[in-house]
Amino acid sequence: MRKALIALAAGGLCLVGAGHWLTRAVPVEAADYTSLSGDVTRGETLFTAAGCASCHHAPDAEGDAKLVLAGGQRFASDFGTFIAPNISPDADAGIGGWSLPQFASAVTRGVSPGGQHYYPAFPYTAYTHLPPQDVADLWAYLQTLPADGTASQPHEVGFPFNIRRSVGVWKTLYLSDDWVVTAAETPEVQRGRKLVEALAHCGECHTPRTALGGLDRDRWLAGAPNPNGKGTIPALTPDELDWSATDIAYYLETGFTPDFDSAGGHMVAVVENFAKLSGEDRAAVAAYLKALPGG
Repeated sequence: MRKALIALAAGGLCLVGAGHWLTRAVPVEAADYTSLSGDVTRGETLFTAAGCASCHHAPDAEGDAKLVLAGGQRFASDFGTFIAPNISPDADAGIGGWSLPQFASAVTRGVSPGGQHYYPAFPYTAYTHLPPQDVADLWAYLQTLPADGTASQPHEVGFPFNIRRSVGVWKTLYLSDDWVVTAAETPEVQRGRKLVEALAHCGECHTPRTALGGLDRDRWLAGAPNPNGKGTIPALTPDELDWSATDIAYYLETGFTPDFDSAGGHMVAVVENFAKLSGEDRAAVAAYLKALPGG
């Protein structure tokens, strides 16, 4: 009987240990970042392509006020409502007190300076593709933006999704630095892949999700229900989107479709960002989308 109890206790400890390992938060290796210095100009381009201001400016901000990253916008989902935090350089309310490795851990691993998991409403599953120098450049640019003392609001997420350690299991399933499209055969398509799969995180809206909220990579960019419950996000695969590469690039610059319609909803902000990028970047996105499998 005693041996059975010892075996049961040992098994229980193993399960606890395995659970702790699966749910742990793993930051970046600080040594990969400590010697880096950032390029502010390049960081501004990365900031624009990633759409950081689109999510983190105050809800009613317009014009230059969108560069004040005070947070507060609300994003509804099946798991609760997520509220964008303050990521301005304010040392107390924002991220001004962070180090570069802490910022990199947040952006590419979804790990807070305190060692907690961030919810994947923050698209670190896309940003995990960014190399250390990109992260350093982005960090350098963020330091040039206005500081704001607005406190971040807590997310409105109920049980069991409010158990942060469970996000560690989710990451085991869905956080990967593997590209979805592995056969990017030209430099232009490779450039488009970085923009679509990483910086602009297009899959976050245009790809269906599993029951656990992870992207269904087998149906990459095949369209998805709108998170706000109103309508659907269209597919971008060639069998569904019959626009030419020129049409796609023009839409990203102007918001106008070949059918004389115009962008609406969150795509307005996406177009605003892409319009600030180079024509080569917009053409690269178009080339990537045209190179996708049929769907």
